Amino acid sequence: MAKLCVNVDHVATIRQARQTDEPDPVAAALVAERAGAVGITVHLREDRRHIQDRDLRLLRQVVRGKLNLEMAAVAEMRAIALEVRPEQATLVPERRQEVTTEGGLDAAGQAGRLPGIIGPLRQAGIALSLFIDPRPGQLAAARELGADYVELNTAAYSEAKTPAGRKKELEALREAALGARALGLGVHAGHAKHHPLALIADQGAHYTLDPGNHSKILTNKTEARRHGRDSEQGLASAYTRNAPQ
Repeated sequence: MAKLCVNVDHVATIRQARQTDEPDPVAAALVAERAGAVGITVHLREDRRHIQDRDLRLLRQVVRGKLNLEMAAVAEMRAIALEVRPEQATLVPERRQEVTTEGGLDAAGQAGRLPGIIGPLRQAGIALSLFIDPRPGQLAAARELGADYVELNTAAYSEAKTPAGRKKELEALREAALGARALGLGVHAGHAKHHPLALIADQGAHYTLDPGNHSKILTNKTEARRHGRDSEQGLASAYTRNAPQ
């Protein structure tokens, strides 16, 4: 069965744009967990455009499920991860010019550099995931680098313009998920507004809800209240049963 992690980055984006203290990504994380999310994902970028160091440290204190820190493969972020100790760190590519993460990490092309980031994190007991495009060479590189998981980039599926294009990208994701399993890697998927839930459920993957959807959720208060009531009656009780003690 698919499990959902919720990315709260763009709750922080709205807060930073407003130059105030709300909406609060930490409060959003608590709502998501209460509604049944098994984990919370945040990307602490080098330029601190949305999530701030304080957010990450507060999340570490209050998140009861899995805290997944998306991070660039640089020494500064390695040091922060070793201090905060999330359950999982996901290495992602990062460019200052991009609005959100564009494309997967080139694990194969950075095989000589990444062990210096990955090694200390794994030694500290932090599970390691690499956000990669669904390509065989990247899967093999992730395995060689000692990753525990891969997060398959579903953007190409989401952005496909035709049924044939979507079918092609879905098949690539399915083959990558099966290939990752064969290599002993756990499978996560994310980074798309329209996600292939059938694939994800079939492979038992964790899915990270794309932050591009959050603005709609935040601005439609009536719908948010309705979803809140629904989660109170259903999903929250499931979370209470399954949450770590």
